Amino acid sequence: MGRYVVRRLLQMIPVFVGATLLIFLMVNVMGDPIAGLCGERACDPATAAQLKKEFGLDKPLWQQYLTYMGNLFTGDFGTAFNGQPVTELMATAFPPTIRLTIVAILFEIVIGITLGVFAGLRRGRPLDTGVLLGTLVVISVPVFVTGLLLQLLLGVQWGWIQPSVSPEAPFSELIVPGLVLASVSLAYVARLTRTSVAENKRSDYVRTAIAKGLPRHRVVTRHLLRNSLIPVVTFIGADIGALMGGAILTERIFNIHGVGYQLYQGIVRQNTQTVVGFVTILVLVFLIANLLVDLLYAVLDPRIRYA
Repeated sequence: MGRYVVRRLLQMIPVFVGATLLIFLMVNVMGDPIAGLCGERACDPATAAQLKKEFGLDKPLWQQYLTYMGNLFTGDFGTAFNGQPVTELMATAFPPTIRLTIVAILFEIVIGITLGVFAGLRRGRPLDTGVLLGTLVVISVPVFVTGLLLQLLLGVQWGWIQPSVSPEAPFSELIVPGLVLASVSLAYVARLTRTSVAENKRSDYVRTAIAKGLPRHRVVTRHLLRNSLIPVVTFIGADIGALMGGAILTERIFNIHGVGYQLYQGIVRQNTQTVVGFVTILVLVFLIANLLVDLLYAVLDPRIRYA
């Protein structure tokens, strides 16, 4: 196991470098950041040259990337065009988004897996049909429609929640936004769990456990569910980073100043330092989540061993 972890960590290095390089190149071809910094009025040539020199934009692109990576290992993610260090923006943006992602993941695990297990055990019955139809409807409705509808009904008309989340963004105010963020992923988790449980239910090891006279709940939890959760865990692990980076719509709807909000502001204002810095952290989240998922395979399925 130790050798496997070391090998995976070493494999993450070229993946991280390649991903950050691709992101850096894409962000720097979005447009002229100096034009976005000057606003509607164009900067005069002297001011533009001074700003490019100040932010290092007068250097070749490859040299800008090497400088960025060198600063990155010292914890310096650069400075936003408003003069605020990107690390300060991260310190205020990541906590609300992390709490929002935790709420969304809990909804996926508790509701999605529960619905999928019950539907898979009752394949072809009314409950199974209802889960399939319900999840199909959720997948078909865009997230911004679901968010605006819940905000209007629960927040404006019925007054059950605050239409806008407070700046502190406590867990109690993130329940509905977390449900909105997790809605599509929750539906996919339910359908994936249902398919996996229904398929493994006919496996030889399940029939053998039943023939031994094991209680039904033990057959489901100890044998059927553990093997059926492997593809589900893979999806949820990859979805952690996707939820953190894809919360732009949800955070805009509920006025949450998190990662999605900062990415949106950075893209609109063509603030390359902010966008590259935040996406770099999201790349690390993806890599670490995938590593943890691979290690969790051995816990779910004892037949899996890492050399």
